[in-house]
Amino acid sequence: MPLSYITPYGGKFKYLTYLDAMIQTTYFTLALINDIVGTNEPSPSQKPLIRRVKDTVFSSLAFPLALFVGVSFWGIYAVDRELILPRSMDEFFPTWLNHVMHSNIVVFILIELLTSFRMYPKRKVGLSILSFFMICYLVWVHVIYYNTGFWVYPILHVLNWPLRIGFYLFCLAFASCGYILGERVNRAVWSSEVEKTVRSGKKKAK
Repeated sequence: MPLSYITPYGGKFKYLTYLDAMIQTTYFTLALINDIVGTNEPSPSQKPLIRRVKDTVFSSLAFPLALFVGVSFWGIYAVDRELILPRSMDEFFPTWLNHVMHSNIVVFILIELLTSFRMYPKRKVGLSILSFFMICYLVWVHVIYYNTGFWVYPILHVLNWPLRIGFYLFCLAFASCGYILGERVNRAVWSSEVEKTVRSGKKKAK
């Protein structure tokens, strides 16, 4: 896709990669603040608000979106890079930056998952937050198309409407699977901490 097909409408905020980078930055900032003024104990007597927000942001947005962005980008790139990052963009988006935005995010969020405990919210809550974000982004993509006549990603340009809708549903399902994967890995790696937190919650409920 030539550069003439790239619209300035929406700026960087039209790209999920950029929005995800903002979410990752927000999460790690919350994690740092929690390390300083909050607590990382599995079941503190009173869990600070910053800790609850940090855990929810990681579970519902930071982890599943990092996984989605990394896997979907490189998956499409492997099939046909022109569908996701045309060669005409190389001058503005060099290889090293490509890996920073689409590879490192997965590595760092996996390290965070395996080295830092968090309590996942109820699955219904977590998936609702993730689905709301994904649907809002799809609406945003169509707002851009409505106002400019151009799709944010070239792959949407080559798909007809039935395939486009199927692609959207697949993306939503894949992101949801990423959430469930993170939840299960977290429970497997931090099983004793999760059980301790659950038992503590039941005692407080009595």
